[in-house]
Amino acid sequence: MGIKHSKYKNTGILFELLVRQITADTLNGGSSPSLGILKRTFAKTELGKEYKLYETLFKQKNLTEGKADTVLNTVLEASKKLNRSALRREKYNLIKEIKNHYNLEQFFNHKIPHYKEYAAFYNLLEIYNSDKISETDQIINNKFTILESLTQSPISKKKVKENLLEEFSKYDKDLRVLTYKVMLEKFNGKYSNLNPSQKEILREFINSIDNAPKLKEYYNQKVKELHLMMDSYIQKCSDKVVKIKLQEVSSLLTEIDKASRIKNDDLVNLLQYYELTEELKRIH
Repeated sequence: MGIKHSKYKNTGILFELLVRQITADTLNGGSSPSLGILKRTFAKTELGKEYKLYETLFKQKNLTEGKADTVLNTVLEASKKLNRSALRREKYNLIKEIKNHYNLEQFFNHKIPHYKEYAAFYNLLEIYNSDKISETDQIINNKFTILESLTQSPISKKKVKENLLEEFSKYDKDLRVLTYKVMLEKFNGKYSNLNPSQKEILREFINSIDNAPKLKEYYNQKVKELHLMMDSYIQKCSDKVVKIKLQEVSSLLTEIDKASRIKNDDLVNLLQYYELTEELKRIH
């Protein structure tokens, strides 16, 4: 009998969605119920212990096949020490609490990086902690899915594509770290006066962090808009010294080419440029 994946019971996906919801709530200017939910349900609980298994497994990269197999088997073996009845109860209560604050369909309607790997690991956890007989093919396919994400493979067109996707998936973590910094500093007052353009940029970066091409396209579009605004202010400027400085500043803002990746500094620079244009708008 095959195990059917459920994103409502997948601890890794639940954690990722709560983190994303915290970001979205904060950028919308309100308090986030997800923050309290995350603290209550993942701290010193069976749910938190199971998430640690996800975290331990998927932080491994570029392993040999032997090491990857050892890591996977070790993590699966460790899962047997969890209290399954308590874990089921905690997941039920977690979904119930999320439902009290959010529309479940909207809450779960987000693309999660490594969804396929998370689903495969969930299925293996359920299989290894069940007395029911499972289909051998399902076990093998799920193991292959995870091992392929942990191991090095010979270079091929398929591998190149996978490497690109893996690189793009890293944006999520990098930008999430930046988001946390922005969130914390916003609470401290530093970002309490973000202008509408800056808020729009932050929201777009959060919503597009799992779609690198779209994010890069958005970034380059904003760069073009900034150049047009800067040129307009430069033409209006009567002070020659200030005009030269503005031209120098404008020349530093460049689009990102196809071979490059968007970094934290690029987002910060974009926010600063929009702060500058707001100041120039007030002056003129």
